[in-house]
Amino acid sequence: MTTLVRLSRLASVAIVTIDRPERMNALSWATVQQLGEIGRELASDATVRVCLLTGAGEKAFCAGADLKERQGMSRAQVREMLSAYQSELTWLEKSDFVSVAAINGVALGGGLELALTCDLRIAVPTASFGLPETGLGIIPGAGGTQRMARLLGESRTLDLVLTGRRIDANEALALGLVNRLAPSAELLLESALKWLEPVAEGAPIAQRAALSAVRAARHLPLEQGLLFERAAYERCLESADRDEALLALAEKRKPRFQGK
Repeated sequence: MTTLVRLSRLASVAIVTIDRPERMNALSWATVQQLGEIGRELASDATVRVCLLTGAGEKAFCAGADLKERQGMSRAQVREMLSAYQSELTWLEKSDFVSVAAINGVALGGGLELALTCDLRIAVPTASFGLPETGLGIIPGAGGTQRMARLLGESRTLDLVLTGRRIDANEALALGLVNRLAPSAELLLESALKWLEPVAEGAPIAQRAALSAVRAARHLPLEQGLLFERAAYERCLESADRDEALLALAEKRKPRFQGK
């Protein structure tokens, strides 16, 4: 099988690269399946603290669905593909580690939806973004309407979805679509790693608790969310890492977290 997605490791950071630069890293059926396989592999590895998702080459993070492949699909196959987006890609927002889209170029359609599945996003200054589906007689079908509305609000989401317009990296940053911009394309991964250093080296139990609590806010009413947060706090309070943090503070040294 052709390798369409590459996985590499740098200590506790997993780097996942969609490797189809000749197709703008478009999401073919096989690409989606390989992303799912890598997700299942990483989910079983407790040493992973951060996952960086990026695209090969200098032009595209991911240009969305592989339209050449899509033209040959029946309606039933398209429906199956939409289901695969759900089953093979949502590990990015459900795993115990932090997922980060390192956007190295255009992120259009399903490519932008893929980035929205991640917890955080960093982009190069030349990146561009858009959901052009309504111009093709459809709507975003990989969660774009739902995740973008939760992130940006209804009005801003309708602007981007109904017009299908592209926005540049600066507007994406101003809207909150991305968290930050790298100084250059060459420094994208380096900037992402530096930004996430506190996560990669932090207290594992606390990081997982924080992830679960913030993610729970997407669907829980406030009162239930507060109870969820309290339970997550309790897991931290009982941990050896919490005791180590207080000891390190008293001894004026960097804590040595063990995830216990």
